[in-house]
Amino acid sequence: MIKSKYFKKDSPTRSILKAISWRVIASATTFVISLAVLKKWEAATAIASVDVVAKLILYYFHERLWTNIYWGKYWSKKAWRKKYRKMHRQLEKIKK
Repeated sequence: MIKSKYFKKDSPTRSILKAISWRVIASATTFVISLAVLKKWEAATAIASVDVVAKLILYYFHERLWTNIYWGKYWSKKAWRKKYRKMHRQLEKIKK
């Protein structure tokens, strides 16, 4: 894995994969919680309450995991290269 100070933004593909992977985790959490609670209005309230807390905690760990995965973090580096090349071309025009 490459570590660089230029890796700052996620690529669209990375963002989509993060969203999909989080949705799978969140949906599985809701399913398991629903199985554990009785089918009543009080149960629906309990599911909603537990779901919010559980998903907040799980999402935190999910984000921390993805923070350590460097795949797909390249946008800032590409933008920097593009800017550098543009500036270099301008300097060459000035020198001529």
